[in-house]
Amino acid sequence: MKFTRKIKAATAAIMALFFVASLQAQSTSEIRNYDQGFRLGVGLNGGIPTNSKYDWALGGDVRLQYDLSKKTSLTLTTGFTNLFNYSEVKDNMEEVKDLGFIPAKAGFKAFIWEDRFYLLGEVGAAFAVTNGYNDTSFLWAPGIGYATKFIDVSVRYEDVPNFDTNQVALRLAYGFKL
Repeated sequence: MKFTRKIKAATAAIMALFFVASLQAQSTSEIRNYDQGFRLGVGLNGGIPTNSKYDWALGGDVRLQYDLSKKTSLTLTTGFTNLFNYSEVKDNMEEVKDLGFIPAKAGFKAFIWEDRFYLLGEVGAAFAVTNGYNDTSFLWAPGIGYATKFIDVSVRYEDVPNFDTNQVALRLAYGFKL
């Protein structure tokens, strides 16, 4: 039931992004050709889990972006994230090991203000790869960010329900046109 609510919330967020992007696209009276193309970004992520199971997170990612228009893009993101636990045993005497996973996400990015500030919604899967974990989980991650020609700074909430964790993460990235 909790998982179903999260899927509904993720779907509503993505639909809102499409709605915002279409409103923005309809407000321009001048039609210009836009050179559609690919961009590649390499990022470093640091996060704070919002539950008590883990203490902090660190990771890196690679994001391929296809610009549909000047204001909208499709994204594919993968990388590696590790959730760290300083104390191996928590209050309830349950052993909690560090968790490393590989995310595979598809998303939609909509620039909403001055072609610099954007909203991003991503959904996908997280594949656990460390410390005996061999599970896969649904993953969803809404975020906001600021991008220039080469620099991308964003904040996102990332939820991985099967691993019973979520985080608020900061991403600093360098991007370029392919």
